[in-house]
Amino acid sequence: MPANFSKVGNTWSVNDGKKRSKASDECLSVRVTTMDADLEFSVPKKITGRELFELVCRTIGLRETWYFGLQFINKKGYFGWISFDLRITSQDIKKAENGYHFYFLAKFFPEDVSEELIQIITQHLFFLQVKQSILNMDIYCPPEASVLLASYAVQAKYGDYCDVNIDICELALEELLPQRVLDQYQMTCEMWEDKIKTWWMNNRRMTKEEAELEYLRIAQDLDMYGMQYFPINNRKESNLWLGVGPLGLNVYEKNNKLIPKASFTWSEIRNIAYKEKKFLIRTLDKNSVATVSFTSQNVAVNKVILDLCIGNHSLYLRRRQPDTLEVQQMKAQAKEERLRRQAKF
Repeated sequence: MPANFSKVGNTWSVNDGKKRSKASDECLSVRVTTMDADLEFSVPKKITGRELFELVCRTIGLRETWYFGLQFINKKGYFGWISFDLRITSQDIKKAENGYHFYFLAKFFPEDVSEELIQIITQHLFFLQVKQSILNMDIYCPPEASVLLASYAVQAKYGDYCDVNIDICELALEELLPQRVLDQYQMTCEMWEDKIKTWWMNNRRMTKEEAELEYLRIAQDLDMYGMQYFPINNRKESNLWLGVGPLGLNVYEKNNKLIPKASFTWSEIRNIAYKEKKFLIRTLDKNSVATVSFTSQNVAVNKVILDLCIGNHSLYLRRRQPDTLEVQQMKAQAKEERLRRQAKF
């Protein structure tokens, strides 16, 4: 039976359409925040993480599910990712008065957005998330690149420059440029507008999808793209960062998340494990095994790190193998859809 949808503002309420007896009528209220909208579900109390995740993916029409996950805040205030095999009620999730709240986000990132992202919805969700990370300054972006990215963002939202009459100064510059960039230069709003419009005019006849893809192509070359950082300590008790990303693991100084002091590609890593707060990385180095160890904040953080390592390593290997039949079919369908859109444009 198809799901039933209703919308109020930017919030979608979803009912799966199944009739339940009074004995099983006790349901959970679940809110899922995507980069595009809020979704509200009423689900059985026995629902697993996988079932909820698949429900969200069906609702938004997403098939490239392997990049995404449901993030939550645990009872100690740390972020975690939902476990697919467990009921959501049995996981360490902080429950609000009105139910559970999850964030549907990209958990893993492609190495090459042009080659790997297939669906338009997948590309759009990545665009929104990466853009937000740059504006929030979670990803460092140099000033010139920030202005160029802003030009693609306005192209994606408003279309060709000469086709619209928009005063960028009437928009919040903070929605186009990181605050750090705005603070770095003593420039008026009009001066920033001139710089953005100069690049914007070069994007003429670029569709929304093309502009979002160009944005991602530039963003993926930024040093902090796709990295998730965790505070760690080495054997000398030095404060460091561990970065987990598409290509491997990086270790950074506490005051520098851009240039790693040590890197381990997934092909170099033989084994990863943890015991309580201690985390171990065993690497292959010229036929010998080297072990790198550090401590994290707590066991829950180590579980998150290990989960991200397993997922990133799996995708790293998958990229280096021929596409599955499912992916081949998805790429063929996406190509046909893009050709239809180009013909209309």
